[in-house]
Formats: sequence, C-alpha cells, structure tokens
Amino acid sequence: MKKIILGLSALCLIAFLSCKDNAAKKIEESNIAAAAERDANASKFPIIEFDKKEHDFGEIEAKTAVETVFKYKNTGNAPLVITDIKSSCGCTVPQDWSREPLAPGASGEFTVKFNGSGTNKVSKTITVTANTEKGSEVVKITAFVKPDPNKVKPTAKS
Repeated sequence: MKKIILGLSALCLIAFLSCKDNAAKKIEESNIAAAAERDANASKFPIIEFDKKEHDFGEIEAKTAVETVFKYKNTGNAPLVITDIKSSCGCTVPQDWSREPLAPGASGEFTVKFNGSGTNKVSKTITVTANTEKGSEVVKITAFVKPDPNKVKPTAKS
C-alpha cells in the first residue's frame, strides 16, 4: 500500500511541475498590450453636461400645453449613448433625442412637452439614462398651473 501511495504522489508531483513551464510560454506580448489598452479604455466615460438642469414655465393656464428644449454636451472621453428618457408621469413627454452615439465634444438636445395638468405648483422630473459613470441624470420642469376658469366649482348646499 505504501508503494502505491508513494507512486501516486510521485506521479502528481511530476505532473504539477511539468505544467508550470507551459503556462508561462503561452503568454504573448500582443495579448498583454491588448489587455492593457482595454483596461485603460474601460475607465473612460462620457460626461453629459446640460445647459440647464431645471426649467420653470412660470404661470400657465390649466390644460395649456407648453414645451421646452434641454440641450446637452458630451464633455467626456468616450461616445455618449442615451438609451432612454422617461418622465415621472404621463403628462410630461420627452421626445426628439438622438439614439446615435454622440462623440466627445459634440452636442445634442431633446424636447419636453407638458400638458398643463395639475393645480398650483407642479414639479416633474425627467430621467436621462445613458452610458455615463452614474448611469442616469435628472432634469426637472416646474410650473404654477392656474385653475381652469371654465371649470364649474361645486356650490355649497344650504
């Protein structure tokens, strides 16, 4: 039994030592250079900068549609890709943004339409999902919606 264990141990030791040299020989300089370049590029992100982070429509009549344009610029080192723009409710509709990559230094824009729903001070957020380091950015619209003058107020019963 001792001979079998000793024989298996010697065989394992020989197999282990013979693999050590082969692994070192398989590393190629071109693979090392490609991995270094890939790792350097992985730390580069686009940066989205807006001309404004908030737009105030001021006082508007109820049910009056208004719109504004948010302009942005890619100030990072990689192409900016906006994958989605969503609002906090259905009364605010973001549209007209480019789904194509935006090169570093280039600019873009999107339109936000608000249908004037709600009463008094109204605030809505628009989330821009992109390949930035944070993954999303938020812009905001506000308005003071005046009551609809044509809407009949309920009368108090005596």
